[in-house]
Amino acid sequence: MTEAMTEAMTAGMLSYQVEAFGRPLARVLRDTPQPQGTEVLLQVGSCGVCHSDLHLQDGYFDLGGGNRIDMTRPMSPPRTLGHEIAGTVVALGPEAATLGVQVGDRRIVYPWIGCGRCGTCAAGNEHLCGTPQALGSNRDGGFASHVVVPHPRVLLEFEPQAEEQACTLACSGLTAYSALKKLGAPAAGDAVLIIGAGGLGLSAIRLARRMLGAAPIVAEVDKSKWDVAREAGASEVIDPTADGAARALVKATGGGVAAAVDFVGAASTFGFGFGALRKGGKLVCVGLFGGSAAVLPTIVSMKALTIAGSYVGSLQELRELIAIAREGRLPALPLTSRPLAEASQALDDLRAGRVKGRAILKP
Repeated sequence: MTEAMTEAMTAGMLSYQVEAFGRPLARVLRDTPQPQGTEVLLQVGSCGVCHSDLHLQDGYFDLGGGNRIDMTRPMSPPRTLGHEIAGTVVALGPEAATLGVQVGDRRIVYPWIGCGRCGTCAAGNEHLCGTPQALGSNRDGGFASHVVVPHPRVLLEFEPQAEEQACTLACSGLTAYSALKKLGAPAAGDAVLIIGAGGLGLSAIRLARRMLGAAPIVAEVDKSKWDVAREAGASEVIDPTADGAARALVKATGGGVAAAVDFVGAASTFGFGFGALRKGGKLVCVGLFGGSAAVLPTIVSMKALTIAGSYVGSLQELRELIAIAREGRLPALPLTSRPLAEASQALDDLRAGRVKGRAILKP
């Protein structure tokens, strides 16, 4: 262990936690934990701030009509947010020493950890486990100087990528990658629509040409994000709230898009994506903004449409994504680095729409 690592551990562990839902994060200083069993202690170098962190801070996800998914039980405050984590291994539990990592290794964390015992986990889909142990929600995450990771298997090499870019692969990149995989291989000339040019949408835009072989059309209401979307690889950017936008898109694409991916997940964006599909088209819903939207069964049948959900991604998909990122051909995701002490302000800025790309906390 280096002298710097030793000093970081003896100085204690600083974290910013949800102690009461709907309130600013609390600054907490406590003893640095000692990893047990297969656990690994990571000194956090970079942690992305995700839109889902806002819902976790609030304590619920909005379903529309006054209905909510209550997160007060699975969150069990106090809880440290943050699931896009990259850093350096500083300590190993006694059973972790022979499991593939060493002190000093730099790794990103796959945070979507399952129970490891159910059939879903056994099938490689632990991100869909019914009793998750995800970092940043069910277990303490990366808005901290250190994070305890339960097993080395969820620690993945990322170099030669920059750490700040690499950490975003664990959620923003992975979620986009998994959603785009669900589209399959579009036929020549098929148009693909990406809704939203926030952190998730930008990750999908920069992956689309590599994965689908074509630049996507992007729908984004915030025109200050249009140039960033074009730089990421959008073929065209449109305002979905403009008069006649839906009709114009259907006409311009010869009857509608073959696929749409909604990275916002609001009632209006879901409706826009649904209405933009051609016959046989597919809508993948990813975003968690909230609300409710009508689905017309007759239209689904008559147009032979497919509606699918996509939630983060598997450990194997993160491995595949890292391999793509290591090719060095993906446009960089726009980032803004901020000190860990500004964790609450970073959440406020994200809520207010003042973040372009990803905000990265640096302990």
